[in-house]
Amino acid sequence: MTVKQFEFNALGENTYVVYDATKECVIIDPGCYDAQEQSTLSRFISGEQLSVKMLLNTHCHIDHVLGNSFVKRTYKVGLTIHKKDIETLKANDIVAPLYGFQSYEAATADHYVEEGDILAFGNTELKVIFVPGHAPGHVAFVNEAENKCFGGDVLFRQSIGRTDLPGGDFDTLMNSIKEKLFALHDATTVYCGHGPSTTIGYEKQYNPFCGAGVV
Repeated sequence: MTVKQFEFNALGENTYVVYDATKECVIIDPGCYDAQEQSTLSRFISGEQLSVKMLLNTHCHIDHVLGNSFVKRTYKVGLTIHKKDIETLKANDIVAPLYGFQSYEAATADHYVEEGDILAFGNTELKVIFVPGHAPGHVAFVNEAENKCFGGDVLFRQSIGRTDLPGGDFDTLMNSIKEKLFALHDATTVYCGHGPSTTIGYEKQYNPFCGAGVV
């Protein structure tokens, strides 16, 4: 499995294209906002001769969904989210201008996932785990075969997601981290919604929010 990371929009959001030897791919959290960012994404996909099979949102905060409509329209795929983030997605009509995204084009969800669902493309499987706290319908996508996790804004390198936005809750977030993410293998690479990737083992040892030396 190959992971291509892009940093898009003014909020520095990480968008991921995940693919394997079959050239089938999924796009996770497309934050591409303007024509240049959209072109960057599409040129990579065409250059690698990839076939887009799914559009996935870990959660629906504005910086993670700016490119949803572009991806849906360009690659004729439906949008997949957790049902508990429907309201978060709908709220972006109001939220977008507040963050300066005047040209935001809303997209509706087409498919919904629940914890334990398996999303398959090519030779790859992603397992859905439910990790609310930063957003009410936040999920992560885990490839257990290769110890890789696309965690959105739950866990960052030596930090955690903010909980002061609507639907956020600190205790719920910490439970998601300790009960769900920290249950993954220590070698698991976490591809974060912002900033560099990290590993579960590193965060157990060094994340000040989670308590250094967590076993």
